[in-house]
Amino acid sequence: MNGTARLPVTSADAAEVRLGLIGDNIGPSRSPALHRLAGELTGFRVSYDLLVPPQLGLSFDAVLSAAHREGLRGVNVTLPYKERVLGQVRVKDPAVARIGAVNTVRFSEGEAVGFNTDYSGFIAAFRAAFGSQSPGRTVVIGTGGVGKAIAFGLIALGAPRIVLVDKDKLKAEALAHSLVEAAEGRSEVDVAGLDALSSAEGVVNGTPLGMVGYPGSPVPDGAFPPAAWAFDAVYTPTDTPFRAQARAAGARFLSGWELFFHQGVDAFEIFTGRRPDLAALRAALGDAPPTEG
Repeated sequence: MNGTARLPVTSADAAEVRLGLIGDNIGPSRSPALHRLAGELTGFRVSYDLLVPPQLGLSFDAVLSAAHREGLRGVNVTLPYKERVLGQVRVKDPAVARIGAVNTVRFSEGEAVGFNTDYSGFIAAFRAAFGSQSPGRTVVIGTGGVGKAIAFGLIALGAPRIVLVDKDKLKAEALAHSLVEAAEGRSEVDVAGLDALSSAEGVVNGTPLGMVGYPGSPVPDGAFPPAAWAFDAVYTPTDTPFRAQARAAGARFLSGWELFFHQGVDAFEIFTGRRPDLAALRAALGDAPPTEG
């Protein structure tokens, strides 16, 4: 695409923080509400636009470049661009480089800097729900952008064993290699099929299945184990088939809404340098599902 592409972003004056989200299936996203409300709570006026490359007739790279050129403070990045964006940003944090996916880009001093708040957000969400307990033996289904971040988060949380499940075995094996290096002997990492679910203490859906436009669950009917906990990265809608399976199996269920909330707070702090009061932001959003179990 040429370098003169323009985006239909909200017009704003110099005092307003201009943000956006780039992704392909983001119409139901609550990110605009979260960031605008976080702005109100911290003294910023925030505009937040949804930028869908196919609808704009532009490539992802052209949309990202235009967002930078047109003065946005930063953008969030979601499916299917979290890995692709790596080639367009500078990643300063070695941990993010190792994850190999970026979901937050801050435009600063003429450069685009990449961060991964899915990683930090998952750790925060797990601790808020389950305290200091270990995740135990955990099966992660899906090794794309969010699955990668969650898997690295599980190492930070002390999971003794992580099993990766993905139709793309080579992709799963590449992630396993990176996880083994990061774990430094603290966690075992394997690649397996869905039969690994039988011994799982935790189950993670890191696929888009269950999201609006992606019906279904990655777990076959009748195959959900009696796990201690389960997490679904999907949060639109919150009532997914995966959630129903987890609840029927007696697992404590952590909604993807919690990851959305915590990663959004971390991203807002990256964009603005300020962190809103979490209880006030939850109350303002008003649609957080409870952790169940």
